[in-house]
Amino acid sequence: MQVVDRYLEEYAVGEVRRTLGRTITEADVVLHAGQTGDFFPHHMDERWCVQEAGLAGRIAHGTLILSVAVGMTAGDVNPQAMSYGYDRIRFIKPVFLGDTITVEAEIVEVADHPRRPELGRVDERVTVTNHDGDTVLSLVHLYVVNKRGERP
Repeated sequence: MQVVDRYLEEYAVGEVRRTLGRTITEADVVLHAGQTGDFFPHHMDERWCVQEAGLAGRIAHGTLILSVAVGMTAGDVNPQAMSYGYDRIRFIKPVFLGDTITVEAEIVEVADHPRRPELGRVDERVTVTNHDGDTVLSLVHLYVVNKRGERP
């Protein structure tokens, strides 16, 4: 990880970043359940998943996959930008323990901030796929970014 100053003018629609894979483990799911208090059987009870829910096995929390995926895209620290939030979050397919996910992040919009002329917005579409190439989660990560030379 490194610190890299990057201003709004340096972003371009169509830029794509891709991550290496990360396997979702038992430890990931148990830790996330403890942190969030979500001990639903979908995540914690293998027998229930297979025999009663008709699943192939336990599934990871959608919020766990969201957190892991966004973390996988956080490679550099940019003092000129900050996360503004997330839009259009969709849990498209389940992620099972042992699945390996990868993430693609593509800049889909670069625009001026509607109320603050010294800032802009960068929207990045984040797509998470499993090891079979199926999309399992998508969202848009919103950033607020300083413009170069327009700081007070």
